[in-house]
Amino acid sequence: MKSFVMVSLLSLGLANAALASENQEAWQTSHVLESKGEYEKAAAVLTPLLNNKASEYALLRYGWLNYLQGNYNDAIDSYKRALNFNSRSFDARLGMSLPLMAQGRWKEASRYLRQIIGQSPYHYLAHVRLMVCEEALRQWETLEKHSKSMAAYYPADATILVYLARSYAWQDKEEQAKMTYQRVLKRFPNHIEANNFLKGQSN
Repeated sequence: MKSFVMVSLLSLGLANAALASENQEAWQTSHVLESKGEYEKAAAVLTPLLNNKASEYALLRYGWLNYLQGNYNDAIDSYKRALNFNSRSFDARLGMSLPLMAQGRWKEASRYLRQIIGQSPYHYLAHVRLMVCEEALRQWETLEKHSKSMAAYYPADATILVYLARSYAWQDKEEQAKMTYQRVLKRFPNHIEANNFLKGQSN
């Protein structure tokens, strides 16, 4: 009886090891294919992993690879499945924002980003993507307040200052826009947008 149990456990262990090795090979193959720009093939390799018990990362990666292909609805479906798997996931919400933004569904993307900010008030990437949405919706006053507030938390960051400068420029606050673009150049001297704006102001 003991020998039977030992053989069974050994067989189970070998099967699990073989499965783990197979899964590891799938991940590696997927990353190699992505690096070559073969996104469809990189996603296809992961298809068998989407419905197993450890599928959360497979779903996130499948969503990302579909986003890269421009398959936005498939990407959204995958991120939704990942969110159902783990309702706390920031990664799924950030992922969801990308295909929604690519489709111009700015308000929907904003909702997911605000959910992240509600849990992590100074989450950099969520705030920057929300600024993209505010700009697309032409919410200039909102963008001004938002970017000005975040610039205090990230004073060395150029990206946030660019959104602040744009909010000023679109509200015809030219002097404030000029001063803010000058701040951008201190952080990023070759910034094309900031240089072009300031050259236009000097003409």
